[in-house]
Amino acid sequence: MAKVLEAFGKDSILPTGKSERTMGLFSTFALWLAANVVITSVMTGMMFLPSISFQQAIMVIVIGSIIGAVPLALTGYIGTRTGLPTMVITRAAFGQKGAILPAFVNTIILIGWSWIQAYMAGLSLNYAVNYATGYSNINLFVILTEVLVVAITIYGHRGVESIEKYVSIAMLILSALVFYKLFTAYDTGALLSMAISENPTVTAIIAFDIVVATAFSWMSTVCDFNRYCKSEAKGMIGTFSGYVIASLIAMGMGAAVSGFSIINGIEQTYDPTVLLSQYGFGLIASIVVFFSVLSTNVMALYSATMSFMNVFTNFGFWKPGLILGVICTLGALLKESLMTNFFDFVLLIATLFIPVFSIVIVDYFMLKKRQYDAEELALNKKKTYMYQGGINYIAYLSYIGGAAFAFYFTYVQPLSIGSTILTFVVSGLVYGTLMYITKQVKSAESTKSVEETRLDV
Repeated sequence: MAKVLEAFGKDSILPTGKSERTMGLFSTFALWLAANVVITSVMTGMMFLPSISFQQAIMVIVIGSIIGAVPLALTGYIGTRTGLPTMVITRAAFGQKGAILPAFVNTIILIGWSWIQAYMAGLSLNYAVNYATGYSNINLFVILTEVLVVAITIYGHRGVESIEKYVSIAMLILSALVFYKLFTAYDTGALLSMAISENPTVTAIIAFDIVVATAFSWMSTVCDFNRYCKSEAKGMIGTFSGYVIASLIAMGMGAAVSGFSIINGIEQTYDPTVLLSQYGFGLIASIVVFFSVLSTNVMALYSATMSFMNVFTNFGFWKPGLILGVICTLGALLKESLMTNFFDFVLLIATLFIPVFSIVIVDYFMLKKRQYDAEELALNKKKTYMYQGGINYIAYLSYIGGAAFAFYFTYVQPLSIGSTILTFVVSGLVYGTLMYITKQVKSAESTKSVEETRLDV
């Protein structure tokens, strides 16, 4: 038993050393590809048709993913540079105590995300087993899915990296088969010439905004993984390319599934398994869905654990991972009720976290000139990032203003051009301006920052 426990992950919030960095270009690419070829992204693409044409949907997905992946990769760069988890990095802008609230909220949101993912993976596993044996028990397969997620996650980043490599390769192969079957079993010409709805619920601009918001929803987790990248350049290239290709595959699949469902009079569903089952291809589609959701759920639980450790710094890694895994399992049994407001959930993530990472990016790249003392952020020995009693009230004021801006122009008075990018820009401008006005902009330490020294060794 002791040997088993010793094998569990000992991941901490301390900066990762050079010897701990195991992710090269392919590993990073594979991780972000596997994370985003997922049914939730399929659902995002599915909602675009018939409000806009299939061609417009693909254009929106490509442009929105590219633009959204830029700040995602930049945030990941900070993680690689410092070797710190995402929520520890927020201490530099929000203060040692001020970063507790974003970390706590992030933990809750990731648990909710994990609930949705576990349910959808359970659905797909249930379909595959039922197809092969005739046995059906969704609750059982939801539980088994989450048990597998916990078993992988408690081994730490080693477990995450090992599964993502294989899942990403499988996803590329299986997704290609699904696309091939979709576009050969159904009339592609009819999809391309499909009539647009006379009363569209989504415009091309709003679809673009949703695609960008989906990319931004990953910013709260990106450093948790990119801190293990061997170099900043490989981390940024792998993150950017992996995310963009995955989004095009998953959201493009969703748009195609939605269009073919409407054309053929089939009830619209987020699951390509249903659409392909009548052609004997449902089993492969269900396997694609299961493994893609499994890999994403592992990442969600891992990041939830790291966020928890940022709040409760005395805990080790695997115990909170196990506890959060049990909570995720129980929540996933809520099943269909989880899906009711899924897209509101995605927009809520954007509302809560776009201002946070706009502030972090401005703080790191513009105010602190890419120099954070990584060990000080983790250990707080010199009290460098304490601001006013541990809280940077300027960051909080900017965050509240940005979140209020996003909420108002998303839910109360929606803008015809969407609010995601505007929220990002406004939040960063307000923070940078207020920091200058209040003269809280400090030059980087005169000596080399800890992360620079470590990377030079």
